[in-house]
Order: sequence, then structure tokens, then C-alpha cells
Amino acid sequence: MYKKITIMTLFMLSLALVLSMPFAAHALDFKKERLANGLTLIHVERHELPIVMATLLIKASPLQEDGTKAGTAYLTAKMLSEGTAKRKSADISEQIEFMGASLDTSVNDDYTTVSLAVLKKDVETGFDLFSDIVLHPAFSMEELTRRKTLLAGSLKKRQEEPSFIAGRELIKNLFGDFSYGRAVEGSIESIEKISRLDIINFYDANYRPDNAILVVVGDLGKDELAQLMTRFFSPWQAAKKQTVQQKPVQAKLTAYNQPRIEVIDKDVSQANIVMGRMGISRDNPDYYAVQVMNYIFGGGGFASRLMKTVRDEMGLTYSINSFFASTLYPGRFEIDVQTKNESADLVIKETLKQVRKMRTDGVTDGELADAKDYMIGSFLRRIETSKKIVDFMAAVEFYKLGGDYIERYREYISKVTKEDVSRMAKKYLSDEDLLIIVVGNKKKMKL
Repeated sequence: MYKKITIMTLFMLSLALVLSMPFAAHALDFKKERLANGLTLIHVERHELPIVMATLLIKASPLQEDGTKAGTAYLTAKMLSEGTAKRKSADISEQIEFMGASLDTSVNDDYTTVSLAVLKKDVETGFDLFSDIVLHPAFSMEELTRRKTLLAGSLKKRQEEPSFIAGRELIKNLFGDFSYGRAVEGSIESIEKISRLDIINFYDANYRPDNAILVVVGDLGKDELAQLMTRFFSPWQAAKKQTVQQKPVQAKLTAYNQPRIEVIDKDVSQANIVMGRMGISRDNPDYYAVQVMNYIFGGGGFASRLMKTVRDEMGLTYSINSFFASTLYPGRFEIDVQTKNESADLVIKETLKQVRKMRTDGVTDGELADAKDYMIGSFLRRIETSKKIVDFMAAVEFYKLGGDYIERYREYISKVTKEDVSRMAKKYLSDEDLLIIVVGNKKKMKL
């Protein structure tokens, strides 16, 4: 017991230190190679502390699942750590806990990640577990049933949350049957339809080394990593027979000539309001100018126009923000705000007014300079810890941003002009086709 506590304490102290340690962009030297089995490997050495972190990005997401069985990608990822050919779910949890390590899975609109954090002295055991859940998941029927029950319960609870209801209605209306139009976890109805065979087929089609990116950061030299890869990941080969992947369907938005408002009556004290329209994809050439524009409009926290007007000047909300989703295919532009039911109408009108003002008046020199200074100055926070580095580098590789992305980011933002921002506002902001979803007390709102 004393040994176990000591190991966990050391790991947590070391992890806290490495998470708080600043990291300079010019020091991010990485090596990239494509292994014999097709796996893309990216390695960043950091020897400040005896910790190794790894993120395996797999190109498996709701984009590849059958829409009638939404949640298949999510369940497949969550089942990885629920038992393998040689380990039961409890064995995996106990071993991770004993080492004081962490082993997690997550799924977003575009991909799945499996992440490991482990002390250097336990790296072999950590990689053994890491590779085992990825290469040899058992997909036990008993564990799948348990997982589906837990997920259904969680979704049932979330369906009572006003913010979830509003967000769900927005994406459903914007994207329809396209995968971006549904929750990554699926729905209560769809997960009930998912069988063990569906999970196995999804795994076989998508969990392949030639369909994955592995980023390893930490106290490992080149030769040490090579030995770990040979021992634990070289056996990973694509299945000889693969199921046919579903081709993604491009999203289509119905055109409106005026804002469309949908009100969902719910007895709550605060109205939850989301406004949205189609946005852009991550590889759109307008991406960086759009980010600068949005920072000024609603994405810059207390520096944004929406916060200054709706919150500071009018006192109608604690927070209001906007964002453009960074996704593989064109995603959404969204504005989120909560306010008293009685002030919902005023908040909507003021927000639409700010949209029009952004389109017609442009931005000031000061607003542009402040936005660019903040975005460039805060960029290094994305790679200031080992955990952030593994996730950042995996995403950079997935979205094909280039090996020089870190060095070029400053250039991308610096060259954005006032004219660019005005052009982006006219192109991607509009009060005429905004879809507005309001969840609140209908009688008190009087929209």
C-alpha cells in the first residue's frame, strides 16, 4: 500500500509540474515518420520530468457511422477499456490506478482519441495496456449492455437541460441527416439499436494503423520509442476484410430571407438562446481572417463587442459568446447566451443589431490590433504543456496544417487587415438567415 501511494503521489506532483511548465515554440522539435504498418508517428522529446504522454488519433467518428445507429463511434471508443482478450475491465482499471497513470478515450465530430499519461519507469506497462485496448478489445456483450444502459441514463438526464435542448435543435435544423446534426453520443433510440456486431464492424473498418496518428511526448529517446513501437504496435495491421465506410453527406442549410425563431416552452427562470448558421471548414482559406473577425465580434471574452454591449452596457446577461466550429467539413457559426425570460426579446434584438453593425461599419484599428496581439500572444498556451502538445500535434496532422504551422501562425494572423475582417463579416455574418432557438418560459418571454 505504501508503494502504491508513493507512486501515485509522485506521478501527480510530476504531472502538476509539467502541466504548469511554460514551453517555447522554437523548442518544439519533432520527428515524424510513417511506420511499415502505415501508422503515422510523431515524437517530441521532453526530458524535464520523468513522464510520457501519448495520444492516438483514429479517423473514426460519427462521419463513418450509420445515422440510424448514431453513437456507434462513441460506444466503440468507450468499449476499448472495458476488457481485452487477456484483461477484464476491472484489471485495466486496477493496473492504471496502481501506476497512478491515466488512460482515456474521447470522440468528437471528426475523430477519436485514445490518450495515455504514465511515469517513465512504468512506460512499458503503460504501452502494454495502451496497445492492448487498441489492438485487442473484447467488446464483451455484458460490458456493452452495461455501457448502453449508462449512456441511455446520461442522455435522458441531459435531455432535461435547456442548453442541451437548444444546442440539439440548432444542429439538427442546420445539418439534418449529416453527422454534425446529431450528438456524438447518439440518442436513446439510436443506441438501443446498436448491436455488438455493429461495434465490431465499425472497429474493423476504422481502427487501422494506416488510419491513425500517434503522437508521443516526454522523457523518451528515439531508440527507446522505437523499441516500444516494435514491441507493442508493430503487430497492429489493418484487417484483410473491411466493411465499406459510409461516405459523408455534405450539409445543406435551408435558405431564409429573415431570422427564423423556434421557441421551446420550458418552465425555467433563464431563457437559453442559441443562434446559428453555416460556418466554414478548417481548411478554408478564410479561416484565420474569420477567427480575427469573430474575436472582435463575440469570441474575445470581455474584449468582444457582444460582451461589451449585451453584458457590460445593458446588463442583460453574465456571458455571451460566439464561435466558428473548426471541423473537417463546413461546420456552424453559433452565438450562445442566457438571460432572464423577460429580457430574451431585447437580447435577441441587440445581438442582431450587432451582427448588422459588424457587417456595415467594419472594425477600428484598435480593435484589430488588440485582437491580433491577443491571438498571437496566447497561441503558445496551446503547446505549453506535454498534454496540450500531444493533442495539438495530433490535430495539426489530422487537419493537414503543415509541419511549420507553429512558425507560420503568427504570419497568418499578422497579415489580416481591416478589409479582410469586413469581407469576412459580410460573407459569414448575417441576420437574414440566422436560426434562433430559444428554450424558456414562453409566457414570460413574450417574443
